Amino acid sequence: MRDTFITATTGLLDDDPRTALVLADISAESFAPARDRHPDRVLNVGIREQLMVGVAGGLALTGMRPFLHSYAPFAVDRAYEQLKLDLGHQDVGAVVVSIGGSYDASAEGYTHQSPGDVALLDTLEGWTVHVPGHHDEVPAMLRTAARHDDRVYVRLAAQENDRAYADGGRLRVLRRGSPLVVAVGPMLDPVLEATTGLDVTVAYTNTPRPLDAEGLRVLTESEVVMVEPYLAGTSAAAVSSALEGLPHRAMHLGVGRTEVRRYGSWRDHARAHGLDAPGLRASIVDFLG
Repeated sequence: MRDTFITATTGLLDDDPRTALVLADISAESFAPARDRHPDRVLNVGIREQLMVGVAGGLALTGMRPFLHSYAPFAVDRAYEQLKLDLGHQDVGAVVVSIGGSYDASAEGYTHQSPGDVALLDTLEGWTVHVPGHHDEVPAMLRTAARHDDRVYVRLAAQENDRAYADGGRLRVLRRGSPLVVAVGPMLDPVLEATTGLDVTVAYTNTPRPLDAEGLRVLTESEVVMVEPYLAGTSAAAVSSALEGLPHRAMHLGVGRTEVRRYGSWRDHARAHGLDAPGLRASIVDFLG
């Protein structure tokens, strides 16, 4: 996904003079050819993620469309105040593209992990959140984001599904049954494997914000399971609001709040949080009885 982001964003810089890119050292060398061609629109501020967001806010005020990029804990957790003020309070937009996700960079330790990034953005107004499940879903997200001035977060990950699915912001049904299991981004393949042989509907989205409330109401009969690659319960409020007035039970699966204090791989962390196929199946079967 990271390589696809670099290629697609380089193309936007070449094609659209309104597009700018602000970096904080991460992936700077990969964008060196673009920087050589567009030195006034590809800026590297060094290891200063708060400044990266501040510069983006200034560019947006001049009519530019800034893209920002770093690891999720640096672009969101560390720069939260600047996202809140330099973008939100000034009512300007940018496209924040992160890597690392919840635990992709587990070998780097907890400094490079951000299971709470989407939950943090949920405290702010007006953010669209994309969580692609396959690298081929990324370019269209970036091209669409470049054409408007809203605040957009694109969460890239090492984990991805076997194939790409376009959802257009709507829940995409891949398996019919009852009750409903919603898989966000790269959780789709583990969910499909985990629910093999179960009488459930499996729906997919790579745009959890705004959540497809209408689609959720149509598909939910009595029970709904949300499976997300970040902090468990992040979408609880959105699901509750969407299903207001409809009798239902909900379970939210995601990264637990207890820190896994070992390194390992992202697969090891997924297993520890119950987000691999066996762990998901056990949780879903227990919930559905």
